[in-house]
Amino acid sequence: MSKKDATDLLNRYRNGEVSEEEKALVESWYAAYTQNAATPKIDDQELEKNRGEILRRVLSDVSGTRKINFGRLISIAALAILILCASVLFIKYRTPHQGQPSYAVKKGNTNIPPGGNRATLILSNGSTINLNDTKNGALANEKGVVIHKNADGRITYDESSHNATPGANVFNTVITPKGGQYQLVLGDGTKVWLNAASTLKYPVTFSGIKREIELSGEAYFEVAHDQHKPFLVISNGQTVEVLGTHFNVNAYPDEKMTRTTLLEGSVKVSAGEMTSKIRPGQQVQFKDGHLAIAQADIEEAIAWKKGFFYFKDDDIQTVMRQLSRWYDVVVKYEGQIPTREFSGQMNKNINASQLMHILSIEQIHYRIEGRTIIIMP
Repeated sequence: MSKKDATDLLNRYRNGEVSEEEKALVESWYAAYTQNAATPKIDDQELEKNRGEILRRVLSDVSGTRKINFGRLISIAALAILILCASVLFIKYRTPHQGQPSYAVKKGNTNIPPGGNRATLILSNGSTINLNDTKNGALANEKGVVIHKNADGRITYDESSHNATPGANVFNTVITPKGGQYQLVLGDGTKVWLNAASTLKYPVTFSGIKREIELSGEAYFEVAHDQHKPFLVISNGQTVEVLGTHFNVNAYPDEKMTRTTLLEGSVKVSAGEMTSKIRPGQQVQFKDGHLAIAQADIEEAIAWKKGFFYFKDDDIQTVMRQLSRWYDVVVKYEGQIPTREFSGQMNKNINASQLMHILSIEQIHYRIEGRTIIIMP
């Protein structure tokens, strides 16, 4: 990629001479670069403001040693922009579909925004608190433990007053809907990031000889170390046991397997009579009653926490399950399901129609009806 090629794309964008696909890619880049979910047409002033950074990154990427293989190129200039914005989408075909026009049919409001910090807290007495709308400060008192919502959007459990009432544990539950995510700090200081469409059930205080919680969906944990009290995560037929470490558990019921990925420390995963121990950079995969250890792609495992979709040789159904959870949409298929594999990453801070437009460049045909995305042959 030369400086001339990149400059040409930006000039054509400003003059209104780009294709719809190139226009969508440039504006998706701009949304990711500015962290702005709304991407109106970029005016000349904004384009000039960012031109130098675009060119600098293009030339830097090209002069490096990193090699990328593509099934086919969208266009040299358009792909350069995608590389820059860290929203690169690589396509590897199982079966070629050359010469077919990409298209989309849209009905009603298709400007479906991305997800955000949304969750519901269920207290031990069954009452619920909508964490989206409630003000910062003390939310409730559970047996002497004060639950706070902080200014940064987290909820915490404050035992510092030492007024916690002894006795049997009481439990709280945090539920994130589709299109939601949330962060909380448990009573022992363990930090939890909860992904969309997930449920976490946990005791308000950790008494006894172990710290045990239940997870459905996906969460990233930074567990407070306590060598005398192991931390257990029960999810989808398996149990993860740690003393203090950083790890991610993907345990969605509609995924093919449950994956536990270790970033640091040590983890023991058990299912029935089977047990597997892993080191940092490894992953335990639980499928059909069996545990298997694999080398992990850390970037793939925690991309959601960093604000990205990350695909690695994933089929369209796997891709759309992630989109369904983040945009709170229903996905349907008409006719034969496209047989392609997707790899790469895309920023989650763009609306659903923009993301689908990028997929349509690679012959993914679709239409949007309200909050339903229909994939067509």
